[in-house]
Amino acid sequence: MIIRRAQSMDVNDIYEIGVECFANIWSLESIDRDIRNVELTTYYVADMEGAIAGFGGLWSVADEGQVTNIAVRKKYRRQGCGESIVRALLESCWKKGLAKVFLEVRWSNAAARQLYEKFGFSVLGTRKAYYENPTENGYTMACSQANYQRIQV
Repeated sequence: MIIRRAQSMDVNDIYEIGVECFANIWSLESIDRDIRNVELTTYYVADMEGAIAGFGGLWSVADEGQVTNIAVRKKYRRQGCGESIVRALLESCWKKGLAKVFLEVRWSNAAARQLYEKFGFSVLGTRKAYYENPTENGYTMACSQANYQRIQV
């Protein structure tokens, strides 16, 4: 598996993974715009022998990061893709000097919450009816560089 910065040639794969994994999918244009906006966004893909297995995106604003999406195709789950993508995103944040990284996760997504906690994320609060299809609350989670280093992933 190779974790690398996403490029415009990856937009269709990222979109297809979004269709497979999310109820609300970002448009091809939104994904492409984000990938091209290297000043504010960071996208990584997990490349497994030429197939894009997963991706993760993050926005940087001032001294904070906001994870936008992390998704792995079903057939590549439990093979370290998600973990490698989260690690790459966080490492890029710390290199940029960001103080904290935030994300939202569905209440029902225990596997994702466990993954994030492994990297030092903790729950800050709840966002009522944050998700649609189905409507569900979400947790807001945050991670600082100190927490990340303390966990020593």
